[in-house]
Amino acid sequence: MKRRTILKSLLAAMAVGATSSLRAFASLPKMKITRVRAYQPPNPNPLFNQSDMVVTVETDAGIMGIGEGGSKDLLSQAAGRLIGRDPQYIERLWQDMNRAFFYPAGRERTHAIGALDLALWDIKGKAMNLPVHELLGGMVRNYCECYNTAGIIPGVTADTPIKERARATIEAGYRAFRFGAMDLPRDESTFNTSERITHLTEECATAREGVGKDGDWIVDFHQRFDLSDAVRGCNEIESLAPFFVEDPVRAEAFLQDLPILRRKVNVPLAAGEEWGNRWDFNPLVEDHDIDFVRATLPNVGGITEMMKIAALCETHFVGIVPHFTGPIATAALVNSLGTYSGPVLMEYNYQGRTFPHLPVCLDFKNGKLYPNERSGLGVELDFKQLKQVAEITEPVTARAQTYFRPDGSITNW
Repeated sequence: MKRRTILKSLLAAMAVGATSSLRAFASLPKMKITRVRAYQPPNPNPLFNQSDMVVTVETDAGIMGIGEGGSKDLLSQAAGRLIGRDPQYIERLWQDMNRAFFYPAGRERTHAIGALDLALWDIKGKAMNLPVHELLGGMVRNYCECYNTAGIIPGVTADTPIKERARATIEAGYRAFRFGAMDLPRDESTFNTSERITHLTEECATAREGVGKDGDWIVDFHQRFDLSDAVRGCNEIESLAPFFVEDPVRAEAFLQDLPILRRKVNVPLAAGEEWGNRWDFNPLVEDHDIDFVRATLPNVGGITEMMKIAALCETHFVGIVPHFTGPIATAALVNSLGTYSGPVLMEYNYQGRTFPHLPVCLDFKNGKLYPNERSGLGVELDFKQLKQVAEITEPVTARAQTYFRPDGSITNW
């Protein structure tokens, strides 16, 4: 009798919760996008694929979404497809921005679409008063493990030897130590791959010693090596058990060379920080030619596209190690990849740094990024620190055309 009472109470609570969720969904305000603006942050990153341009998507309901990435020109065309539209139909809007023009989106325009997509998800979260990770099914991890790149670790300077850098990184709470393969001082520009690779094992051995027997370390080949050098390098360091080798061959040869490399080496491989969408990654993931995908935001086209790449990876038991771009995109990565059930390791370079234009953004502690319960992406802007560079208020229809299937779904024109 007692069990039956408990069961009835549970079912009643579930019914109330489901009804509340349906009411919350049904009560979402009808909105239209009225304006998109782009802003330069203080000290903007000049590298496009790491653009930290701030993007806002504004609605007539007073809800503003925040995104990051793209450039003024590339944002303007994609943003024009959003004006006057309901921001809650994110997939439909993504398809329109991607397909409405004669040329399909390349990597640069996909990056801009991704910045707008982040803002659309931020709007949806704010409209429902939920963090984006709740909209995507909820967190499956307590935090996102990180490895450090250019962040400030106490006691580490530019002259600190690899062994000590590795030890300090692990002691700071990071999951892994990462370093570049045979990096040269900035005042040197001649890179002799044959000469450099002869010293690779020595440097990797010091990294292993620094992290300890059970620690993890990563080496980035930075696409500096042709296939033959990559094979040699990977085989020489196999006994040192790297967590993975990053970008072992040149990006333009990924689809050709990574499958060959996979058959010749026994170290885990990661690749893809310069790539754009799931069609790039699909054959490498499907054939297990890489162990970790380096897909990132907003480069792949935003959260909408990232979750499709995550589904591919989950199907084939491939991990995701996203490249870093800007702080807002990093907050979006926690919200999206925090819901992915496979292995995730975040690249993080903001320890010891502050963002004047972002008084609220990332929750980082002891080498880990934590989720939060703030609505949307969980970031706030200080507009006094931003310089507006673009404003889009009119729909873009010139030379744009959208075709639909009989059921109303978008197809190519």
